[in-house]
Amino acid sequence: MTQTADGQTTEFGFQRVPLEEKASLVGAIFDSLASRYDLVNDVMSFGMHRLWRRFAVDLCQISPGQRVLDLAGGTGDLTGRLARRVGENGLVVLAEINDSMLRVAHTRFSNGHPPRGVEYVLADAEQTPFSDGHFDVVTIAFGMRNVTRKAEVLGSMFRVLRPGGAGVVLEFSHPIIPGFGPLYDFYSFYVMPLLGRLIAGKGGGFRYLAESIRVHPDQETFKAMMEEAGFERCEYHNLSGGIVAVHRGFKPQ
Repeated sequence: MTQTADGQTTEFGFQRVPLEEKASLVGAIFDSLASRYDLVNDVMSFGMHRLWRRFAVDLCQISPGQRVLDLAGGTGDLTGRLARRVGENGLVVLAEINDSMLRVAHTRFSNGHPPRGVEYVLADAEQTPFSDGHFDVVTIAFGMRNVTRKAEVLGSMFRVLRPGGAGVVLEFSHPIIPGFGPLYDFYSFYVMPLLGRLIAGKGGGFRYLAESIRVHPDQETFKAMMEEAGFERCEYHNLSGGIVAVHRGFKPQ
């Protein structure tokens, strides 16, 4: 982050924007994508996002009856998986800053057979409105690169976890396969925007999403950020050759 004469700035893809503007810029993109977000995920990842989410949920090691917070929970794809793990006596809170995405999540569960014990909260991941030590597990899937202050989110996750609780972050990351970069760049910057226009009538938003992946910290850097926030036993797992990484850390007992 840099300091300018007008104040602090942060990344918005490859651009630098005033710190206070990023949330509204990102919000506008997800407002436009909310109704087709799940379809977009399926098409863009060729369905692989379902396997990535399953791996992340397995890594949470959730027991029946536990309390889980799904930060930046979007349309509830991960929330539903988490709810099935906590069972009827557990609780999953879907916290999402974007009202359009939250409404889609509520509709998703209302129209089908909703998991028991799911609550919906309109909340900023940087300032979660929950008491200290309230949750056994806190997750955030594909939302970390879109927040304004990543360190604040990690600190918020750490605060609301009980001692011994796990923080799990599923996010796009940096490929580790030699020579794969150019092919990945071509898909991200040319194919993704084209598919975006075909599916959602939007192209520019998908270019931002591709750029946001490139400026997101790499695996080792993000692991260090988790450790700086107070997490211990931090580790990460590369999926699909590092296109996606799942980081996990624990709050000290």
